[in-house]
Amino acid sequence: MSTERAAARNPDSVLDRFHGVIPAGGTGTRLWPLSRAAAPKFLHDLTGSGSTLIRATYDRLLPLSGGRIMVVTGIVHRRAVLAQLPEIQDTDLVLEAEPKDSAAAIGLAAAILHRRDPDIIMGSFAADQVIAPVEVFQDAVREAIHTAAQGYIVTIGIKPTHPSTGFGYIRAGEPLSVAGAPTARAVIEFVEKPSQAVADGYIDSGNYSWNAGMFVAPVDLMLRHLAANEPELHAGLLEIAAAWDTPQRVEVARRVWPTLPKIAIDYAVAEPAAAAGDVAMIPGEFTWDDVGDFAAIGRLNPAEENSELTVMGEGARVFSENASGIVVSDTKRVIALIGIDDVVIVDTPDALLVTTKEHAQEVKKAVERLRASGDTDVL
Repeated sequence: MSTERAAARNPDSVLDRFHGVIPAGGTGTRLWPLSRAAAPKFLHDLTGSGSTLIRATYDRLLPLSGGRIMVVTGIVHRRAVLAQLPEIQDTDLVLEAEPKDSAAAIGLAAAILHRRDPDIIMGSFAADQVIAPVEVFQDAVREAIHTAAQGYIVTIGIKPTHPSTGFGYIRAGEPLSVAGAPTARAVIEFVEKPSQAVADGYIDSGNYSWNAGMFVAPVDLMLRHLAANEPELHAGLLEIAAAWDTPQRVEVARRVWPTLPKIAIDYAVAEPAAAAGDVAMIPGEFTWDDVGDFAAIGRLNPAEENSELTVMGEGARVFSENASGIVVSDTKRVIALIGIDDVVIVDTPDALLVTTKEHAQEVKKAVERLRASGDTDVL
């Protein structure tokens, strides 16, 4: 009998303690004008798979959690999220009145789950990531659950494919002897986005992985570190969680949420926990993309055979001659490209973006300029 089958037959299996959490926040400003405040990137199908990013995230976690999944998102996205995830129960849809960064979002999920059962192991996985093969990801999460059950906050580190300066890194330590998690390693530290020279050194050393913001942890341990490092945030989240499954939920959340400090989970929990020796890592041997810009969409949606141009959009009308790049069309307007390389064109009814793959990361600057000038109707 395999270890997995034995665990599945045991009602006290650590795998049965797992609950998935999907933080679905942010506006994806580098994907404007496709991604906007009212329709951020996780609500879109950016891979041509027929599934939106949040739906794909839910489906990846479903076999692991048995449907025990919580989504944390903004109030303005409630209707769209429920339309895509009709399985989500009201008590498992956590709505933020305003963005408060990842520590508040993930911390509130931990606090609510802790009140329901302090033995729960939660796994937080962002709604806007593209992962394959799914089975390899799920194997890594199972290892992470077994490791978390031994008293660790566990992150899944992504094997770098190149020395990126756009991601944070995880420095791995010695292997851990954890039953059910043969690849588990200690984490020495989390490292901020490095310079090119430093990133080159990280890749050469073989001891660093990309930090994809995936965390699997006992809710009790997560909250203990949050209390030690951000006591004000911890107290506010516990107050909301205490009222969550009561008729006072809305009143308490509306009163307390705006007062909470804004801080990332990395600073509030992960980094200090690593310094205390409480963080472990499972190497992720799957492909991973956070779809950070239109160049990423081009990678995920290769051009058709005998073409160097990726075209996305139902009924898109694109003519090209000696052109390469990506076109995303949400209109019926004819787009003709002649003699232009690595172009990025995004055509929507009220906004048009024209740039190149090389400058795709700079789209955020256009959004900032539009916001500053008061043109918020297109954001």
